Amino acid sequence: MDTTRTSVRAVRGALLAVIALLACVAPAPARAETRGPAATDTWLAVGVDRGETRTGTKPGTMLRCDPPQGHPRAADACAELAAADGRISDIPAQDTICTMIYAPVTAHAHGQWRGQPVEYTETFPNACAMRARTGSVFALDEA
Repeated sequence: MDTTRTSVRAVRGALLAVIALLACVAPAPARAETRGPAATDTWLAVGVDRGETRTGTKPGTMLRCDPPQGHPRAADACAELAAADGRISDIPAQDTICTMIYAPVTAHAHGQWRGQPVEYTETFPNACAMRARTGSVFALDEA
């Protein structure tokens, strides 16, 4: 009969409407955080030593970037590192004029950037040249 088919269709339609309503109202299942590596996976111990070699005589500074902290210019340093994907040598050189006085400094950093290991050591002819080449990362004496 047509009445039976119509009733079955009506029941199916009602069931589908109830299922759709329950799908919209039911709480979503808990999801794992997909933000990326934990903040503990992004840290750098940075330091600057006078001379052409790393002496370790001057204590370094711990730079953390989520949120920026532990460094005199943490926000700037973290932004520069983020733009260079954590590679200090890829930070764009600043257009600045430095004196030709030879007073070498050795910049060093080790740690992790978004879970990837970071090791960096480079000697510069003076502190001005270091800041021009590495931005805020080794600006440890500045506020």
